[in-house]
Amino acid sequence: MGSSDSKPQRARSDCTEIKRLLPESRSGVYMIHPVASRIPFKVYCEMSADGGWTVIQKRTGAAVSFEQNWASYEHGFGHLTWDHWLGLRKIYWLTHGRSNMLRVDLWDHERKTAYAQYEKFNLGSPSTAYKLRIKGYSGTAGDAIRGTNSEGDQTGFGFSTFDRDNDGCNYCIPFGGIASSRCADHPGGGWWFSDCGAAHLNGPFYADSGHSGLRWSTWRGHHPIKASRMMIKSL
Repeated sequence: MGSSDSKPQRARSDCTEIKRLLPESRSGVYMIHPVASRIPFKVYCEMSADGGWTVIQKRTGAAVSFEQNWASYEHGFGHLTWDHWLGLRKIYWLTHGRSNMLRVDLWDHERKTAYAQYEKFNLGSPSTAYKLRIKGYSGTAGDAIRGTNSEGDQTGFGFSTFDRDNDGCNYCIPFGGIASSRCADHPGGGWWFSDCGAAHLNGPFYADSGHSGLRWSTWRGHHPIKASRMMIKSL
């Protein structure tokens, strides 16, 4: 038993710190308190051999709708132990003022997997619409965020939803859709659109394997992606 004057242990800053200080920690929900945040909050930690990763997005099916407005994307939605979006504000708190890695894991309907890892990742402040900053790609999925010859680089753009347009599109045909001046006008959730880009993991989910709104075209082109997960680790 602890002494009567012992104090509760403070929440750690992120999953990386939890795994570093407590190497036997297992994957699950933890309370964390990033330095940039005034309040602690819960996240799902993926504890692996290379450290603790904080999950910021996970999709495995259609039960959790990602067709949400700006307020929902800023606050977060879904279920931490299942499909969810952590929230732009929380991701900003996690990445503000320090170096972070981003890992994107992808699965298709044929049970094939791929990943993209970025050595540096953070978001700008709310006043920049959480502008995406990313570089240092490695992996097997291709660098979809920074684009292809025909699809634009999404770095440096703010986050967009159907009710908050921050993309760089004046006249675009997003993902095989109808021409529009806004990438987020078409079905699906928010993202860091450019014009509109080769990556969009918050699009509409379709159960069949014939089509999918989850897009990472440097890996599967227009073929469907079944599931995705985005995680960050501090350095």
